[in-house]
Amino acid sequence: MSHPANEGHPVLDPVLAAPFPQAAFTVLRNTQLRKNVAHATDVIQGKRNRLVAEKTDWQELRSAASALRTHVLENLGHYLEQFEERCTAAGGVVHWAKDAAEARAIFLDILRQEQASDVIKIKTMTSAEIQLNPAIEAAGIKAFETDLAEIILQLGDDEPSHIVVPALHVNRTQVREIFARKMNLPELSDDPKELTNAARTFLREKFLRVPTAISGANFLIAETGSVVIVESEGNGRMCLTLPKTMITLAGIEKVIPRFQDLEVMLQVLARSATGERMNPYSSLWTGVTPGDGPQRFHVVLLDNGRSDILARRGERQTLKCIRCGACQNTCPVYRQTGGHAYGSPYAGPIGAILTPQLMHLEHAQTLPYASSLCGACYEVCPVKINIPEVLIDLRAQVTDKEREEERRFFDPMYLGMRIANFIFASAGRFRLAQWMGRLGLRLFTRKDGWIHSLPSLGARWTMTRDLRGLPDETFRRWWAARDRKD
Repeated sequence: MSHPANEGHPVLDPVLAAPFPQAAFTVLRNTQLRKNVAHATDVIQGKRNRLVAEKTDWQELRSAASALRTHVLENLGHYLEQFEERCTAAGGVVHWAKDAAEARAIFLDILRQEQASDVIKIKTMTSAEIQLNPAIEAAGIKAFETDLAEIILQLGDDEPSHIVVPALHVNRTQVREIFARKMNLPELSDDPKELTNAARTFLREKFLRVPTAISGANFLIAETGSVVIVESEGNGRMCLTLPKTMITLAGIEKVIPRFQDLEVMLQVLARSATGERMNPYSSLWTGVTPGDGPQRFHVVLLDNGRSDILARRGERQTLKCIRCGACQNTCPVYRQTGGHAYGSPYAGPIGAILTPQLMHLEHAQTLPYASSLCGACYEVCPVKINIPEVLIDLRAQVTDKEREEERRFFDPMYLGMRIANFIFASAGRFRLAQWMGRLGLRLFTRKDGWIHSLPSLGARWTMTRDLRGLPDETFRRWWAARDRKD
């Protein structure tokens, strides 16, 4: 199920979203958005670098976290079964969803049983993956996001652009305009404290009134059947304690073996995600406790293509991701485009490898090319996912699929490469092409020797860079004249 694309509303559904080059072209003209993204990523990256530098054992921590996640994926079935057993014994109900449609059906069934008209939500990026909000709203149930950034986006009819800081592309002046309009607060200023107080007042009524909550999960602990959420504002704590019914949605890869493993995972997550030594709020809960917190607790374990990724040894490392967003903050491509150009809840380098695989390469085929392959994402990843390696592998798979499609014969890039192959196969044809190219490009070469604009397909190059004009003398002619002089 997918929501319609409203005018001006980013579409984070890979089935409906435009290809990355087309979407990125639109974003690149939004100078304010690019400025907001660059500033925010600089701040987060700077904080992260300072706190990583103070850890003399940072590389050892990365290795430990990577080894832990690798071990989990190699034994995922065992740990998932253990989690289900322990969670059920503690009073929880575990549901298994093979895909997005089944997950939505499970949620709707539970919400109908609860006779819910409203729900509050916390840490639910995976719910965006399965398009949960449009599904439950179509059933007449209103979803209220409680994270400050998510409130900004929901009230502003916008979509997340970052894994950890969803409203990273919005500045406080824009936040003030959204709050003033949607909360009927015309006198509201853009002071961060006043904006936060407005959001707190808006949410307090929801926390006290709505008896049903939906959460995501940072980790699932197999040893105890517990769910772990880390956050920075305290809204998660309110969602996890006040409602009568809690429904948690988690990808099957989120499980870790033991409670003790949090000692490593929370250290690398906090530093990589927000540049903090530890998250302000770390909430853990196990099943149901009479008279304390939610009295009905459900966990929906989502596959939705993850088992297929798990089966491929090369791409399996994608599932090690702990959603810290460090790769986004350092990626030169993401810094220019922000997250909306990726057409998925998962943006940046990790989204470029995760989304196409979740879509079985039927959609989002352009995302593996949304990278300079500089390797910066690999250097900062706290669990050592070799994203460039997976990107190259996915590019090969995309190319193999395109070879089987008849439309490739009409693709300008494919035709251009075929023509280039024909020309380069013959020295005579190559010299003729040089002569014709020099003659044709002379019309576009200015007095400074540079080509600043080209028509048709050439405009894609000169739109963002200049092209040096062809010299009057080729290398071969220069070399031949040199021999004659000698």
